Amino acid sequence: MTISVFDLFSIGIGPSSSHTVGPMRAVGMFVDELSARNVVDQVVDVRVDLYGSLAATGGGHGTMPAILLGLEGYRPDTIETDEMEQRLAVIRAKGKIRLGGRIVLALTESDIALHPTQQLDRHPNAMTVTATSADGGVLYRETYFSVGGGFVLTEEAMAASPESASETAAFTSAAELLALTDRERISISDAMMAQESATRTEAEVRERLLHIRDVMVACATNGMSRDGYLPGNLRVRRRAKDWFVRLNAEDPQRDPAFAEDWVNLVALAVNEENASGGRVVTAPTNGAAGIIPAVLHYALHYTAAGKADPDDATVRFLLTAGAVGSLYKERASISGAEVGCQGEVGSAASMAAGAAVMCAAHAVSLMIKPGLAIPIGIVTSLLGVPFFIAIVMTRRRALWT
Repeated sequence: MTISVFDLFSIGIGPSSSHTVGPMRAVGMFVDELSARNVVDQVVDVRVDLYGSLAATGGGHGTMPAILLGLEGYRPDTIETDEMEQRLAVIRAKGKIRLGGRIVLALTESDIALHPTQQLDRHPNAMTVTATSADGGVLYRETYFSVGGGFVLTEEAMAASPESASETAAFTSAAELLALTDRERISISDAMMAQESATRTEAEVRERLLHIRDVMVACATNGMSRDGYLPGNLRVRRRAKDWFVRLNAEDPQRDPAFAEDWVNLVALAVNEENASGGRVVTAPTNGAAGIIPAVLHYALHYTAAGKADPDDATVRFLLTAGAVGSLYKERASISGAEVGCQGEVGSAASMAAGAAVMCAAHAVSLMIKPGLAIPIGIVTSLLGVPFFIAIVMTRRRALWT
């Protein structure tokens, strides 16, 4: 099926979409199911088991704190950084959480069981959550897989055939997407807008995409305003603020000659904010979160389309990037634990490239014939998407596992 742009670009917290956002969402799903079964008040103990990569690297990715917050009912897309830090301080001081925000249970980060050498069959990022009652009976148990980009699937969902949901989708491969743009004489962003408009109005799609842009901009701004050191024992000094001060003094008028410097600075600022556990947009993962905001910054400030109508350029940019990203998510993987850095940074780079070229091509088409965007989806996508998109066209996710 065609993955929604709002699944690929979701607001969350750093530093990892698969190891922070995913586990937090997973236990949130667990608590929601307890509530649906009306058994929250019967829970006296919750056990969390982490397997494989989640267990091996969870300490450095903030997995355990994210799980405790998720069990309390906090969500990665709504929790504020200050609120998160304050609540974690209370949990650590008392050694207790409030399950679903109301049932007090003894649970700390050290109580979470780690099984780094045990990897479950379907994915290296796995966790099992179990709730028990006073008599020791299991009220509910579920295994979740954090499959990259903040996506979470249950064991049952992972076992389902990927073919079952794709029969009626508009496009599930690059070949189908290009054929669609050619047949309908539309751009890639138009094709993706049609997909999103099936479940919400076009105005709602635009509003949500513009909000995502605003969060990306705020993330970069925050990164450029903070100094000191990043969390962890390595004492890595934050560099974005010093770089911003120097660059802003050297280029107060935003000369295009400095465009590359600003693009690199935005990427660094977002990455530092992510590393510090701040609010970011998965794009399509936290590990690659700096790339698309950086290239979007260029599209909005240094292209004719972005300068003429930044909101429209934003919408077209993110829809095009989302269309490309959906192919990776559907037919390959965006999980670094599963396919390495190419699944995160590689995907983000091609998403951003395709989106940037689409914005430029749209501006050119308007200059050729004002008032009419020439349908050049095929040309722009071929220019913007790196060559290894061919892998996505021909291989299924099963080949990566």
